[in-house]
Order: sequence, then structure tokens, then C-alpha cells
Amino acid sequence: MAADVSGGKLAQASGISSSMLSRIERGLVSPSVETLERLAQGLHVPTSRFFSDQARRTDFCHVRAGRGPVVDRIGAVADYRYELLGHLLSGNLFVEPYLVTLLPGADPYVTFQHPGLKFLYFLSGEVRYQYGAKTVAVRAGDSLLFDATALHGIEAIQVPPVSYLSVVFTLRE
Repeated sequence: MAADVSGGKLAQASGISSSMLSRIERGLVSPSVETLERLAQGLHVPTSRFFSDQARRTDFCHVRAGRGPVVDRIGAVADYRYELLGHLLSGNLFVEPYLVTLLPGADPYVTFQHPGLKFLYFLSGEVRYQYGAKTVAVRAGDSLLFDATALHGIEAIQVPPVSYLSVVFTLRE
């Protein structure tokens, strides 16, 4: 649900009465934990959202050029180098930004599959990239954005060296 949903629709989606919601909004009653859980479900947010101070969030990450930690990702393919470009420790959206560099000896790999949305921005090289049954020619300056639950990956390395920015967006459970 959107943040601008009407009170009546929120009450209905949450399974509480409109009058109770109105009294909560006006500060006339303090909602029970159960009521807060219902409101959170109606808004599709975690219950913790009601207790966080969004105005004072200080999540910030600065990674100097070439200083991101090289990580061994689960399911990483040999000779695909992943440099983590940042991370945040709170919030509902989990974002994984990586600089991916295909090292000499890297082979095509088309069976990546994971939850979330993926954004790729190619910095160098040329490849054929496969997404499901579709294949596209991609080169430096091109970008891709897709649902990562479908099989995807580099089908052929046409002009090395290949490097790209990869950002995966998933919701925290």
C-alpha cells in the first residue's frame, strides 16, 4: 500500500475499525502491539518502522576508489571478481553494489538466479547477456535492469576486458 492510502482503506486492510484508527491518529488511545502489527501488515512495512526515527537515520557508506573489499559471494563463479562498493546496516531495502571484473580465464555463466531486482551498468568490454530465453549484445555504456529470479548471465565474452557495476536490490524479511 502507498503511504498516501486513505484511513478507511488502511483500517480495512489492517482489520481494525476506522474509528479506532482515528483515535490512534489523534493520540486519544495507545494501540496494542497486536494493533500495531495489523497496521504494519496493512501498510506492508515491518512493525519496527513505528519505532524508528527516520529523521535521524545516519546510514552512510564511503568506499574509496579501489578500496572496496573483494568478497567471495555464495555461488560466485571462478575468475569473476566482486568488489563490494558499499553497504548499509538498517532499513527494509537490502542493496548490494559490486564492481564485477572478469579476470583472464573467466568463462561465460548463464545460470545466476536469486531473489530481487538487478541493475547492471557495463564499464568495459562486450558480451552477449542472456536473460531467460532472451539474449542481447551489451557493451560499455549499456545497462540492464531485470527481475533476478529468472536465469541470467553472460552467454559469451566477445571483447575483453569486461567489467560492470552490479547492484542487487532485495527486501529484508
